[in-house]
Amino acid sequence: MKFRSKLAVRCAKATNKLIKKLNKGSGVTLPGYVARIIDPKILTVMAEMIKEKTIVTMGTNGKTTTNSILYHALTDAGNTVICNRTGANMRNGIISAFVLATEDDCRLKADYACIEVDEIASVRVLPLLKPDCALLTNISRDQLDRFGEVDLTYQTIKTAYDSVPSTTLIINCDDVLSYSFLIEGKNPHVTYGISDEIFDDISRSEIRESIFCRNCSHKLEYDFFHYGQLGMYHCSNCGLKRPTPDYTATQIKREHEVYSFTIDDMEIHSSARTPYNIYNTLSAVATLKALKANVPHLKQTLENFDYGNNRESIFNIKNKQVHLHLSKNPIGFQQKISLILKDKGPKDIIIFINDTYQDGEDVSWLWDVDFQYLSDANVGNIITTGSRRYDMSLRLKYEDIPCTSTTDMEISIQKMCNNDKPNLYIIVNYSGLFNTNRLLSRLEKEGNT
Repeated sequence: MKFRSKLAVRCAKATNKLIKKLNKGSGVTLPGYVARIIDPKILTVMAEMIKEKTIVTMGTNGKTTTNSILYHALTDAGNTVICNRTGANMRNGIISAFVLATEDDCRLKADYACIEVDEIASVRVLPLLKPDCALLTNISRDQLDRFGEVDLTYQTIKTAYDSVPSTTLIINCDDVLSYSFLIEGKNPHVTYGISDEIFDDISRSEIRESIFCRNCSHKLEYDFFHYGQLGMYHCSNCGLKRPTPDYTATQIKREHEVYSFTIDDMEIHSSARTPYNIYNTLSAVATLKALKANVPHLKQTLENFDYGNNRESIFNIKNKQVHLHLSKNPIGFQQKISLILKDKGPKDIIIFINDTYQDGEDVSWLWDVDFQYLSDANVGNIITTGSRRYDMSLRLKYEDIPCTSTTDMEISIQKMCNNDKPNLYIIVNYSGLFNTNRLLSRLEKEGNT
């Protein structure tokens, strides 16, 4: 290892220690920046130290959960795994995950790397990582101010894939956009998908990112949609159709608010409360199978896995269950509305919308969500909060759904926890997640003492 690389690692670690000592943050991004400035090739240097395989996970929805499943499966099998578990998925955050995991000699002693990568960052990260496997969950609209429309995201990922032609792609073939990479590219690949119709009408909504054939531009025909543009499609003009996936989930059942399903003859009784987590599990299994990874305890890992991942949590405050959910784009929000409607009892809802850089400064995506379903959700009170609370209130007004707005979320939660409705649902976008989790944890502790 060259002196320059060692210096980069030591300075990154010193930066991390200083940030924590000064209580200025978690120190998961700036150390990577420092390391990269000192040694622009540091990510490649680190990646070459991985003994077995490097896996990259990308996609608009599900990449954090899927990456976590991969990490736990490999760790439970006794491997040492590098992972950016905090969700710092831009270039500097990814570099930090590697350099901060080094030993005193500045070298990595790791078997695998499971790395979540932001789709826009992929074009810079993949050529440096040269991953063995690149998993793509799906492509849909997300943070329009950063990503633009999906065609820009598609072209960025395609450029990233073209830069690593030996990387095996793990592709959701139910998503015609994702499947198009296999039509237009030359990478080795494995596909996964769900052939059973398991999503309800509310989950499906009318949000479609691409319903035209990328071969001939003819409008695709669908036997059914799962959600968004995901489903069973074919082109009557050129013959393109959704292929038979290499890996699929079958015998899907919802019992006691959670799902059981079978993948590759492995029956899994999961804690997944939403059907899109079946996709996340399926994609992780397909990746591990493609890598021929030795994971003897995979079934146990999947059945013990916490799909909440701090993004779907339940708190018991006084006599009420408070459900916290992250939603940051139209399709994700639609899934949460579907989950709320499965609860037939009376409930309250708080919707927390910010517009920071992390969230996306353009909140026009709120108009792509079918909020009208909330009028039939047996909701007592809906409160909007966050920097764009009035945008959210206006969106609900257009559906004739009454709501109020607040700047004091804690008082609103306390009031709702004193009424007679058994459930409170709080939906937040990204920048509100950490503080809301912390607030609810404190209120739960105070209510039980």
